[in-house]
Amino acid sequence: QVQLVESGGGLVQAGGSLRLSCAASGRNFSSSIMGWFRQAPGKEREFVGVISWSGASTYYADSVKGRFTISRDNVKNTVHLQMNSLKPEDTAVYYCAQGRRWSVIPPSETDFGSWGQGTQVTVSS
Repeated sequence: QVQLVESGGGLVQAGGSLRLSCAASGRNFSSSIMGWFRQAPGKEREFVGVISWSGASTYYADSVKGRFTISRDNVKNTVHLQMNSLKPEDTAVYYCAQGRRWSVIPPSETDFGSWGQGTQVTVSS
């Protein structure tokens, strides 16, 4: 059974940076895609970015492209989301998710079978 635990959220001013981490336990991490999603108050959860099992491929939502970067460490079973130039509209609960492969680009939530509990990111103006 896969367990995902996010950390690194918090309060930051607009223009600042945060680095989220997701620690995975269980098997198959190094052969899994890892995604980040977010859900703002009153809105549906949305895709942020995804990284392939090897780390060679990444894909980002247009809203974060050029500001956010996903990386992974298959030895430590962790994935990171580096968020720079944060905006108030980035305020949300951020979730990491693990899946086998993406069926479409951007990946659907249904491509991911395991989810973390989420970490709050608040960007003040």
